[in-house]
Amino acid sequence: MHFWFSRVAIIAVLALSHDGLGRANAAPSTNSAPLRVFLLDGDYLRDARQRIWDGDKSMAPALAELERDAKSAMSAGPFSVVEKTNVPPSGDKHDYMSIGPYFWPDPASSNGLPYVRHDGRRNPANRTSNRRDLSSMIGTVETLALAWYFTDDEAYASRATQLLRTWFLDPATRMNPNFEFAQAIPGINTGRGIGLIEMAGMTGLIDSVGLLAGSKSWTEADQHGLQQWFTQFVQWMQESKNGRDEAAAKNNHGTYYDLELSMFALFIGKNEIATNVIRAVPAKRIARQIEADGRQPLELARTNAWGYSVGNLRGLISLAQLGDKFGVDLWRYETADGRSIRKALDCLVAFATGEREWLAGRSGEPSLQSLANPLRLAATKYSDPKYKELLAKLKPIDRSDRANLLRPATARSNTPKKCIYQT
Repeated sequence: MHFWFSRVAIIAVLALSHDGLGRANAAPSTNSAPLRVFLLDGDYLRDARQRIWDGDKSMAPALAELERDAKSAMSAGPFSVVEKTNVPPSGDKHDYMSIGPYFWPDPASSNGLPYVRHDGRRNPANRTSNRRDLSSMIGTVETLALAWYFTDDEAYASRATQLLRTWFLDPATRMNPNFEFAQAIPGINTGRGIGLIEMAGMTGLIDSVGLLAGSKSWTEADQHGLQQWFTQFVQWMQESKNGRDEAAAKNNHGTYYDLELSMFALFIGKNEIATNVIRAVPAKRIARQIEADGRQPLELARTNAWGYSVGNLRGLISLAQLGDKFGVDLWRYETADGRSIRKALDCLVAFATGEREWLAGRSGEPSLQSLANPLRLAATKYSDPKYKELLAKLKPIDRSDRANLLRPATARSNTPKKCIYQT
């Protein structure tokens, strides 16, 4: 029997002598380090954790669901970039590699090369193990880190630490800090700057690492080693051809490059890099990506026009959240002709409610529910009551949803956190 099973059993027995969650009149024993998170609400997280330890029964359903997820996550992985059958062009399995999801063999070619693009048609054969494992590692670590933070059960932190060490730190399994061979097109290239979109989930991983601070498992050496890894990756992002190509992208790829670079720079203590990126967002992203009527033409041009429009808006909003930390108000920035984050949101709301007619021939059905996260943040940032009224029309969040542990009641949604970008 694994140690964590026996520990959970002991905790369950002890809980019989307490009210509520079995933690009444208790306090986290070791989990008291200041939170260093950037997109999560650190103040609310601390308050929610204290309420749990004070025996607040309203938190019980969400905590119970989180712990169920965490127990399943204990057996997930380990995930490693070297666990793949194909070898990158470098000959080093420590290099991450993937294939563009919308590319297919050319039926007119004897060997199928070069591959041809069919936007919106995902080729299941291109779902490489590196991409799948990266996504699984990020999600598993997030669940375990949250479970550690709210329960103080070191077993969760220990498993999260093992997964992080395997992917980033252990010499035999670590990933090299580059994305040189991401989203390749067979017969055309061995990797593209576009591949950096697959790193978008790493922005959430940074906050997961912040939650692990104070655990016995995640050591100073681990923190230093991971910061060194991201220091090298930030350098690669800024200096490599692929990195420079993605930085110059005019659509959602440029947005998420800025978000990734900002988050990684904050993690390694290079605040000046993040500040410079965020200060450039008004002219470089908002003014160029959003029309005066709120449309995002480069996203609307995609086959899945709705999904890409919503996703790019979410990226801009995440940058606005980071801007709050540096006194850069992206929420209220507006060009002379009215281009703004708020205008982009209002445009999508109009599509979702039928006030504006959706584009013919585009996939991705407009849905107010898919705007839940942007709307909840808009309700806290703008005085217009319409955003709260729109939120009231959405499907109520379930009491067992982990969002109850992460955000105040007025700022919750049950929209899944999932990156929609693939190219």
